[in-house]
Amino acid sequence: MNADLEQYVLDHTDLEPALLQELGRDTQARILNGRMVCGHLQGRLLVMLCRMIQPKMVLELGTFTGYSALCFAEGTSEDAQIHTIEINDELEELARYWFSRSEFGHKIRLHLGDALQIVPSMEETFDLAFIDSDKRDYKACFETVLPKVRAGGFILADNTLWGGKILAEIDPNDAQTLAIIEFNDYLASDSRVEKVLLPLRDGLTLIHKK
Repeated sequence: MNADLEQYVLDHTDLEPALLQELGRDTQARILNGRMVCGHLQGRLLVMLCRMIQPKMVLELGTFTGYSALCFAEGTSEDAQIHTIEINDELEELARYWFSRSEFGHKIRLHLGDALQIVPSMEETFDLAFIDSDKRDYKACFETVLPKVRAGGFILADNTLWGGKILAEIDPNDAQTLAIIEFNDYLASDSRVEKVLLPLRDGLTLIHKK
């Protein structure tokens, strides 16, 4: 999608809330790889998906600076809970800052540590899960999350087009690209779920647990 078409799409999508716009700018200015922040279009999609699915319990793997968690909180009912897990404890203060400034931040519970260790110990059953953590762990994360999602629930996996590198000649040392390809192929043949890979931003796969 070229810049003009992308701008047209944004012009015909709900406005990005001022707080999230500020969060996005701040993240890109202050954080290494700040471009990983969710952003306007995908953020509005996450809100819309929550309006459609109406989840009461949401699980997120990969908080980063909190943009997507705030979108889930915005799109859900007042009694919903958003559990978000971040392995990098250096991001805790920044994420909590943005949560504290949002009218929806009270719905969010931040967990620090390795999601592959935290999720199995959680007693909650989730209606919606979002995988946006270390790409090398995507397959393991999916298998860890799937039992925690109710039958009929949904999982979203971000960055599944990985900048188009999935179709390029791959360096055998490029573990993240190789892992994304492995995950995509694994998911495509998984009969436990229905799935569709959307060419939105860096690729977003929607997964429905049968």
